[in-house]
Amino acid sequence: MTRTPWLVLKRLAAVPLVMLVLATMVFIAMRLLPGSPATSLAVGGGAASQSTAEEIAENEERINEVLGLNESLADQYTTYLRDVLTLDLGRSFYGGNDITKLLGEALPATIELTVAAMLIAVLLGMVTGVIAALRKDTWIDTTTRAIGTVSFSLPWFALGVLSIVVFGVWLRWLPVIGRLPNALDYNPLTNFVLLDAILQDRPELVWPWIRHLILPATTLALSMAGFITRIVRASVLEVLSDDFVRTARMKGLSGGAIMRRHVLRNSSLPIVTVLGLQFGSLLGGSVITETVFSYPGVGNLLVNGIMQRDYPIVQGAALAIALLFTLVNVAVDLLYLALDPRLRKA
Repeated sequence: MTRTPWLVLKRLAAVPLVMLVLATMVFIAMRLLPGSPATSLAVGGGAASQSTAEEIAENEERINEVLGLNESLADQYTTYLRDVLTLDLGRSFYGGNDITKLLGEALPATIELTVAAMLIAVLLGMVTGVIAALRKDTWIDTTTRAIGTVSFSLPWFALGVLSIVVFGVWLRWLPVIGRLPNALDYNPLTNFVLLDAILQDRPELVWPWIRHLILPATTLALSMAGFITRIVRASVLEVLSDDFVRTARMKGLSGGAIMRRHVLRNSSLPIVTVLGLQFGSLLGGSVITETVFSYPGVGNLLVNGIMQRDYPIVQGAALAIALLFTLVNVAVDLLYLALDPRLRKA
């Protein structure tokens, strides 16, 4: 008897609990940071810099009252959770922009960057991992593992700066800032550039978007590709030594057929696990990469919010990233059910 519906519901039921824990952690972390939004707002203007200490203190008190920061932490936390449950993420302390609108503009850019990086990393990692396994203990295997180790060890920030210098400054092959050229007129419909290009019949958006996406996506992908290479190699080697593979060879199946029907399918579970975890790493890496490339995604929004002590922006951006990561993990669990029939049996 199958238990798939129960397992699916169980995975989905864990999402609200995880989000509650993450929301609480973000709330506490922001309150523990040194500095105050009211202080930044009180002394942020040129006129305010000429104010006396008493006037600044009065401004801080008034700003705290307006923003609700003069309430107890318990009251602030209760208000915060109530707003999150009602999908009201509030407004920015600076400018009063609606957080939901800001995330609606930034989240598609981060999803585009993360998915592009994932596709590049999976393609590179799978191909090099399989080749290394099939050429075990040869110079190809040794070279592939060495390159994978180096790429996995390099931090995103260093890779980003290096790619900017080489491909943006020296060679001038690719743009290094932004998501689209400033001169290009783009009126977003869904904020996904490729989808908007299709819906609005504007093919001229696609190539400039791809050119701006190449460097940040590749920067994210290279580090993960090295790790995927090693996991794929180990998984494929383990399956190649199993009895059913030897039996398939004895039956006269070609190497390609054995790889497709038996090896890749049976080595997929650990690979899927790694991909699910690495997707979360990509989301974390997007914070750094978007800052380096001035890419208008949630990561860049999060960093600016932290620098300004803009609680609503930081809380909203962190929750958006956490929700993406949680949903991807749920999707990985459900993919397990599709790949391994044993998990679907009672």
